[in-house]
Amino acid sequence: MESFVRLAIVLSGSTLAALTVGRAADLLARYADARRPDTPLWGLLRRCRTPLYVVLLCAVFRWSYRATDWAPLLAHAEALDHLLLLCLIGGGAWLTVRFVSAVVESSYARYAGRTRNAARLRRVRTQVTLLTRVVSVAIGVIAAAFALVTFPSFRGLGTSLLASAGIVGIVAGVAAQSTLGNLFAGFQIAFGDMVRIGDTVVVDGEWGTVEEVTLTFLTVRTWDERRVTLPVSYFTSRPFENWSRGGNELTGTVFVHCDHSTPVPLMRAHLREFLDLCPGWDGRAWDLAVTDTSPTGITVRALVTAKDADDLWTTRCAVREELVAWLTREHPAALPRIVTAPAVDASRS
Repeated sequence: MESFVRLAIVLSGSTLAALTVGRAADLLARYADARRPDTPLWGLLRRCRTPLYVVLLCAVFRWSYRATDWAPLLAHAEALDHLLLLCLIGGGAWLTVRFVSAVVESSYARYAGRTRNAARLRRVRTQVTLLTRVVSVAIGVIAAAFALVTFPSFRGLGTSLLASAGIVGIVAGVAAQSTLGNLFAGFQIAFGDMVRIGDTVVVDGEWGTVEEVTLTFLTVRTWDERRVTLPVSYFTSRPFENWSRGGNELTGTVFVHCDHSTPVPLMRAHLREFLDLCPGWDGRAWDLAVTDTSPTGITVRALVTAKDADDLWTTRCAVREELVAWLTREHPAALPRIVTAPAVDASRS
């Protein structure tokens, strides 16, 4: 009976001590976040609560469970020590990943608050995302290596594994050639400034916005809310359109087919009046000219500019609708016609 009471006291005391320390750290982060709302680090560090509890519980219990003097527990002390050590390694890796992510996100948030260059922010965001993933993978690999070393059988095989590392590396490289190619392509995209999160791109005939960039693939969100997933090596081996590189401003055209009798000067003046009231037009440039002619009519091209792809699409649609409506309302004879009347014989006149 005494052993059960001691076991209960040790377990409850260890749990209470770990939870107290974890709760104190959480309250300290909350207090610092309230005092310094301009620094997002403290609020982000509160995400570390759960892994911190795991690490504290494993550490305290690994130190205190022998004080229970409970025979069934002490009989398996070696296995329990090994299990708690593995939990400590896993929890420590989890805590490290959360901590590094909080520091990186806080640094990016502070940088974003001081920078007004949208293109530079997208580039830094892409680089930060990829670096965070690389660090997370590296921490996971290191934690797995430490966990394997705790097993005596793997520790004994260390020398032979190290001797055969060259052969294993060659075999793994050949087997994972595609994966490694995508991995290096991901770094090339992040630091070569080819494409960034938030860029407007046209790939494989699809127009959309880059939504996510990982080490191996890139996701483009199309205008109709579909997601097109492509390997990052696609962007290093094939041509694609990046409408956001060098600035978001774009120029678009609207073609209208009209009759030869179309009053082009009046149409040009009406386009200017309409653009002054169009919210999507950024005021940089505009034009209206006859770009082609045929036996049945002419082709009128309206040129407009906008600050980004979304506004350009909206402006082009609005200009097309307005010009057609204006011709229908004011000059219906200027609309394209199919001539079905017989030709006039000039020799009889």
